Amino acid sequence: MKISIRKFEGKDIPKKVEWINNSENNKYLHYDIPLKIEKTEKWFEKNKDRTDRFDAVIEADGVPCGTIGLLSIDQKNKKAEYYIAMGEISLKGKGVSTNASKLLLEYAFNVLKLNRVYLFTEKENLIAQKLFEKVGFIREGLIREDIISRGKYVDRYIYGICKKDFLSEEY
Repeated sequence: MKISIRKFEGKDIPKKVEWINNSENNKYLHYDIPLKIEKTEKWFEKNKDRTDRFDAVIEADGVPCGTIGLLSIDQKNKKAEYYIAMGEISLKGKGVSTNASKLLLEYAFNVLKLNRVYLFTEKENLIAQKLFEKVGFIREGLIREDIISRGKYVDRYIYGICKKDFLSEEY
């Protein structure tokens, strides 16, 4: 299976809405559910030309199957926040997210010339943590009661990876 990532386009909006609204996908996501096409179209128009974020679609053999990207791209400090949402349930656990994450990190370090990529994940999100560690992210700490999700305070871990570590390892 050939995995690739490409810039998110307007044509991807219906799939994104479908993926995010699927209860098998959104347990740890922070969206106003249900996501609506109209609201997502407005989000896309507002964000498509921004340089402080990179929103992409994961493709498996040319078929869209999830979203991945970088938020808060900070060229001054050479860092950005990573995110991923695998949409197609049938492709979970098949290495798609791992390969897409490696591609995104290569883009972050080699094209954007960033030095650090970080992420936040709920303490209970063990499957995501396995992915992050597999591609080289290091758990750096616990942020207690960091956000409110579904009406409750949630503890989150912060993970990070630096360019020198990513480029010196084979993940």
